[in-house]
Amino acid sequence: MKVIVCIRRVARGCACSALLLGPALAEAEEDIRDIRGLKAVPGSWVLPAVLAGAIVVALCAYLVWRRRHRETRRRSLTLSEQVLERLDNTRPLMRPATAREFGIAASEVIRNYIEKRFDVIATQRTTEEFLQTLLQSSNETLARHRSLLEEFLHECDLVKFAGASLAVTDMESLFRSARGFVLETGEPPVA
Repeated sequence: MKVIVCIRRVARGCACSALLLGPALAEAEEDIRDIRGLKAVPGSWVLPAVLAGAIVVALCAYLVWRRRHRETRRRSLTLSEQVLERLDNTRPLMRPATAREFGIAASEVIRNYIEKRFDVIATQRTTEEFLQTLLQSSNETLARHRSLLEEFLHECDLVKFAGASLAVTDMESLFRSARGFVLETGEPPVA
């Protein structure tokens, strides 16, 4: 019996202490929390972001530099070099199936070259009109090459307008004569 009385006293004391200590225990439980995941330290992303930004800016600057460098190289070509390059671009058309396209392209390249180089209207005239203008012109360089131009332009006209077919050797001959004309009449090299 003494044991029961003792247990009752202890239980009464616990109940009293629980009433008195209840709010303090609740605060202590809330104050102590379980471990959570890693917290990001402010500023830890700044360095990688700055490096990534610097890489992007450097890559963009390199691409702009390369584009300008390529454009500068193209701009530095002389007129005759540009024409020779355009003539070379007509080479894939040098097949019997595309002879007409080759004649049109080669004739256009040479006529545009004559207009730009000698300040003579060549693209808006027929071959006969153009050759008559050459006879009346005081341009010695063009007059010297009149027979070559006449043969070249008549051959191109036959292919363009009469539907004549050309063998690959004939197209090679036309190509060589056009190339020779440009090389002989090109601008003198700048010293």
